[in-house]
Amino acid sequence: MSIQQTPTGNFIDGEEVIAIELTNSKGTYVKIFNYGATINKFVVKNAHGDMQDIVLGFDDFEQYLDKDYLKNNPYLGAVVGRYANRIKDGRLTIDEKIYQLEKNDGANCLHGGLLGFDKKVWDIVDWNEEQSLVTLQYESVGGEENFPGNLIVDLTFELTENDELILSYEAETDQATAINLTHHGYFNLAPEGGYIGKHKQQIFASNYLEQDENYCVTGKLIAVKDSPLDFTQAKYLDQNWNPDYGYDQTFVLDKIYGDLSLASKTNEEQSGLTLSIYTTEPVAHLYTAKYLSVKNGKGGKDYNGFDAFCVETQHHPNGINIPEFPSTILRPEDLYTQTTIYKVSLNK
Repeated sequence: MSIQQTPTGNFIDGEEVIAIELTNSKGTYVKIFNYGATINKFVVKNAHGDMQDIVLGFDDFEQYLDKDYLKNNPYLGAVVGRYANRIKDGRLTIDEKIYQLEKNDGANCLHGGLLGFDKKVWDIVDWNEEQSLVTLQYESVGGEENFPGNLIVDLTFELTENDELILSYEAETDQATAINLTHHGYFNLAPEGGYIGKHKQQIFASNYLEQDENYCVTGKLIAVKDSPLDFTQAKYLDQNWNPDYGYDQTFVLDKIYGDLSLASKTNEEQSGLTLSIYTTEPVAHLYTAKYLSVKNGKGGKDYNGFDAFCVETQHHPNGINIPEFPSTILRPEDLYTQTTIYKVSLNK
């Protein structure tokens, strides 16, 4: 087990960007930038004994700051907040007070607004070489993106000997605020990357959330049974999808609220790899990257639509505006916690 920190030579708002590398005894390797708490690499040994990177990203950190990339920001590998996914009309109400957020996705607020947690440099506050873990912290001041309250978020990345990457979140606030955090990793388990339609996907969910024409959750649950959104049994991603659309949908997991349980399982035949995702969160959002358009990714490859999949574990999108959903309000007397685990293994 080891951990290494390397300055990138880049400074953003006076804060230095550091590359953090976690390695276990098997050679599994994770590289994280404290900018956006971004997972840049996740390298594992596939069934052929080759070391394979299973996440999309860039070879050089500066590419994350490229204007063309940021213009249609896909949040490659970043943590998003204060509020993942969409808040309808960019409006939320807490204790009868209305807050108008930035509308950065048509009429809605997406992934925290114009300058969310994905564009912030997080502080490195703790690390442990024996456990191959590092803790990052970001303090979001009250009024940032028009969210109320000073919010302090701690995020610990831990790489285990069992090829599990554990993300443990904690957050505290001095004023009631809205919070819904997720990691926006883009995965591809094929040895050469490319089209992900032949990945087999399973999601442990009997219902999904209805969305309006702008992908904003309405509050209605719909059964997956007898629909293209039924992933209760493993199937190829492209088996039932609309080839022009793919998937961009939130699934309500079949679980006890707050328990750590298996949410999603994806495997790919050529590499022999399986990615299992465990979470304490109540929903998982499956996105097959229809809108992905990134130039000069790793190795100079362009990333296009359906070249990756995301499984974003979180609370119900737009839940702040839907009282029937689990609360996404954090109060000063409470502690926000979340755990999500990415476990890589060989297909069985």
